[in-house]
Amino acid sequence: MKKIISTAILILIYFIASAQKAEDVLGEWLPSQGKAHIKISKYGDYFSGRIVWLEEPNDEKTGKPKVDKHNPDPKRKNTPILGLLLMQGFKFEDGAWKGGTIYDAESGKTYNCTLKLKDKNTLEVRGFIGISLIGRTDVWTRHK
Repeated sequence: MKKIISTAILILIYFIASAQKAEDVLGEWLPSQGKAHIKISKYGDYFSGRIVWLEEPNDEKTGKPKVDKHNPDPKRKNTPILGLLLMQGFKFEDGAWKGGTIYDAESGKTYNCTLKLKDKNTLEVRGFIGISLIGRTDVWTRHK
């Protein structure tokens, strides 16, 4: 009987220790293409991500910082890509970050998005239109 109780306690400790916390997503992440680093931060109850590093921060032709030229809002077309708020509105529930959006600066489009940690250094980022079935998943790795 002692062995069963000890095993049950160990299993319970394992599940408690491995359970995700909302703050586990915080930090700097590298999307699969490797062209940028995204820093995910918490603002109140919500999580957001900002571009904090670019492989090529300047425009090849002008030598000036790249800007958000594809943004559908004319007032934002001159906003620098470096520092751009890319992801916003995520709330942690049921082991994932949901209810947020992700902006694609290359197309100027915004998509619904969910985030899910596969492990402490691997983040699945799913952008979609309408329902999650119609979308694409990118796997990001934690930048150390």
